[in-house]
Amino acid sequence: MDFDFPSLPQIDRYKLLIGLIVPRPIAWVSTISRTGQPNLAPFSFFNGVSGEPPALLFCPANKADGSHKDTLRNILETSPDGTGPGGEFVVNIVPHALGRHMSASAEDLPHGDSEFDLAGLAAAPSRTVRPPRVASSPACFECRALQVIHLAPGAPGGGNIVIGRILHAHAQDGLVSDRMHVDAQALDALGRMAGTEYCTTRERLSIPMGRAAL
Repeated sequence: MDFDFPSLPQIDRYKLLIGLIVPRPIAWVSTISRTGQPNLAPFSFFNGVSGEPPALLFCPANKADGSHKDTLRNILETSPDGTGPGGEFVVNIVPHALGRHMSASAEDLPHGDSEFDLAGLAAAPSRTVRPPRVASSPACFECRALQVIHLAPGAPGGGNIVIGRILHAHAQDGLVSDRMHVDAQALDALGRMAGTEYCTTRERLSIPMGRAAL
């Protein structure tokens, strides 16, 4: 089967992307509005992108009417010049135990209403940024936006790329060893599949690099 992406409807392109690019890590992003109201939402177009500088990205799509979702709106409105760089956010890692809370936080609430309250989650203060972190998340990255790229301004479902510099990381006690190795079993992260399907990261295998892999 072959698919010519320019000729496909947007919804079909999206279905192929989320069905074939799997599993995807989940960025559970907390932000704060200009008036100080916390917001929390999940995004599965997310990954770490650089060790130097330490950076990650996530991609909040536009709403159906082409406007920005609250997460991106908060980052833009709290940045020094309103264009994104300097805007603050926290990426919280989603463990299996918080999967339903994460999904609940995807509810489309009025601007200013808190998904922390909706999902019954406690917020904890961050060390270097204003937005709080999810207190029960096993690991969180406090970030300041380096760049915001609008791929389709004003378009329904249009993509936006938020690149953030990691300023501080929080991990639950015992999750990271003295050698900076993460206990994957203790992290128990969820991965995103298509639709409402998720996967765990509990079945793992080791494959050596290079020729040794063959």
